[in-house]
Amino acid sequence: MVMTKRTPTHNIVIGYIIWLFGFTGSHRFYYGKPISGTIYFFTFGLLLIGWIVDLFLIPSMDRDADLKFKEGRIDYTAAWILLTFLGFFGIHRMYIGKWLSGIIYLLTLGILGFGVVYDYWTLNTQITEINSSVQEVAV
Repeated sequence: MVMTKRTPTHNIVIGYIIWLFGFTGSHRFYYGKPISGTIYFFTFGLLLIGWIVDLFLIPSMDRDADLKFKEGRIDYTAAWILLTFLGFFGIHRMYIGKWLSGIIYLLTLGILGFGVVYDYWTLNTQITEINSSVQEVAV
């Protein structure tokens, strides 16, 4: 049996804190599950039943995220906190090194919110791509 080294990319404590608002799907977006996050958003956490079940599923979502996404100089948790609280101002984009689009978000309120929704769907992938490219250059 081959064991894959698990490198933490997401913080389980933050996952549980975000779960408190999980009826909006936020913890599912954080762990890289945008489809179910969107379903939770529109169904109030599957009428709160899915939200309660997720209390027990967060450890496995955390493990899956740690295996799926690549660690590196960009911290996923910091980027997600910035997106959640300052997304309309593009601060999360500036943090991950996308200064031009960050400034555009700042001037257009996250391109009137649509860019923020896009980032909820893709932020983990964007960070993984940046972290992968930085480490490949360093090798």
